[in-house]
Amino acid sequence: MASLRALSAAVAVALLAASASADSWLYEKFTTDGHVRADYNAQGQQVTSLILDRQSGGAFYSRQKYLYGVFSIQMKLIRGNSAGTVTSFYLTSGDGPGHDEIDMEFMGNSTGEPVVLNTNVWAAGDGKKEQQFYLWFDPAADFHTYTIIWNDRNVIFKVDDLFIRSFRRHADLPYPGGKPMSVHATLWDGSFWATQQGKVKVDWAGAPFVVSYRGYSADACTPNGDGRPLSCPAGTDRWMSRQLDAAEWGTVAWAKKNYMHYNYCEDGWRFPQGFPAECSRN
Repeated sequence: MASLRALSAAVAVALLAASASADSWLYEKFTTDGHVRADYNAQGQQVTSLILDRQSGGAFYSRQKYLYGVFSIQMKLIRGNSAGTVTSFYLTSGDGPGHDEIDMEFMGNSTGEPVVLNTNVWAAGDGKKEQQFYLWFDPAADFHTYTIIWNDRNVIFKVDDLFIRSFRRHADLPYPGGKPMSVHATLWDGSFWATQQGKVKVDWAGAPFVVSYRGYSADACTPNGDGRPLSCPAGTDRWMSRQLDAAEWGTVAWAKKNYMHYNYCEDGWRFPQGFPAECSRN
């Protein structure tokens, strides 16, 4: 009986190790910076934690750059008072003056208040295209899935199974379509901006602050340089031509009506000379 128990334990360990090996996405695909910890849950999923304290935050960013794709990750945000903190999952071509970027940023809040999800699209260095939503669930109680769909027609933002925004391409307006981008995740001190326009700062008595990521996936094309065709996975058509249908536009309308916190296309103070051209077309 003892030998049978030992054999069963050995099999269980081997299965967990094999599962963990198959899910080791962090160090295989990303470079880390700052406070980053990687563990495995009971199901063999790799769970990556970013940690923020007074000394440093945490980040990971992909070694590979992409040009169009579907990028998804599960996240569990900071418990309790997360005011002043910013957690992110985003794509960027770099930090130059004409860079492209697609953002999902979670702006922390005081205990009991809803967390704000800031979505933004940068094109040719212009990033004043924010739409912000109060999350309709507690993002710290469990993992939720956040997805960016990026193709040459639109950028689509999705939370779990609900589409909340589509930023469409217009031939005469800047669009993030010419620069390959890498995938980033960060946790940092955004006290100057994140909560109530910077009025509420990080309470360091609650540190360290921890955000957990798991289940990362990228179904995406990679550039080959020198004007050569992209290298794309099989079945690219399922997202390369993806646009929202009528029902999916219905969930966008639902999110806007019930949970929108800020829309750049309604901020007349910010745009006294008139709203950006896409506001009247999307």
